[in-house]
Amino acid sequence: QVQLVESGGGLVQAGGSLRLSCAASGRTFSGYLMGWFRQAPGKEREFVAAVSRSGGSTYYADSVKGRFTVSRDNAKNTVYLQMNSLKPEDTAVYSCAVDRAMRSSASYRTRDYDYWGQGTQVTVSS
Repeated sequence: QVQLVESGGGLVQAGGSLRLSCAASGRTFSGYLMGWFRQAPGKEREFVAAVSRSGGSTYYADSVKGRFTVSRDNAKNTVYLQMNSLKPEDTAVYSCAVDRAMRSSASYRTRDYDYWGQGTQVTVSS
C-alpha cells in the first residue's frame, strides 16, 4: 500500500508559477514510476507528466511541454511538478499517482496507475 499526499496548489494569475509536491509513504518509492494527472470540471482526468524511477526520464503532455517540469527526490520520497507560464486552461485538480509496473516508458493511461493522491486544486485567473 502506498499513500500519496499532494500539496502546493492555490490561486495564481495567468503567467504565474506554482510548484506542486507529492509525498509518498513506503520504502519502495524509488521503485515506482510517478505520474501527474489533472481533472478540470466536467472533463475527464488527463495525463500531465511522469518521471521514471531514477528521475532520468521525463514525459509530458503536449499541452504543458516547455512550461511544466517534473522531478523527484527519492531520498525524500517526493515528486514535484513545477508549473510556469500558467494559463486559465490549466485550472484543475492535480493528482499524483504510482505506476508499479516495470514499464520501459511512462503510460499516459489512468488505468495503468495503481495508487492516487487526493489531489490539490490549482486555479489560474485571467
